[in-house]
Amino acid sequence: MRDCFAAFPEKNHRPVRGPDGMKQLCVAPRGENLETVTRFFEECLEEKGAPLKAVSQVSIAVDELFSNIVRYSGATEVTVGCAVEGGRAVLRFADDGRPYDPTQKTDPDVTLSAEEREIGGLGIFMVKKIMDGLSYEYSGGRNILTVEKRW
Repeated sequence: MRDCFAAFPEKNHRPVRGPDGMKQLCVAPRGENLETVTRFFEECLEEKGAPLKAVSQVSIAVDELFSNIVRYSGATEVTVGCAVEGGRAVLRFADDGRPYDPTQKTDPDVTLSAEEREIGGLGIFMVKKIMDGLSYEYSGGRNILTVEKRW
């Protein structure tokens, strides 16, 4: 996947099937690509008849996860993938940025007031709450975050 831009000229994002059968899209990690990435996941879910609530929750998670890659990873490319089958969606975010495992992030103490809490961490906490699974691996110089949503 390192040369995904050869298959995906930046002006013409085109999803393809990956070797694992997952529908994939490669984009530059820039804020203006958030809409493209969100639409990619929404279309994957909608074409398989996912309920609106699941599509909305996935969109929230995608916004948070892709935005974190854009802001903090230092990545030069992101490949997103989606597979939907039998009331279950699997979303994958793979980037070539600095290694970072969001599953190891301690959940914020939401019983504290906003002034007492440490800054940051609410987005990943929210993703953990609205999604049904979250796993991370670092392989081949890439962060690979896999998220699952069931309905």
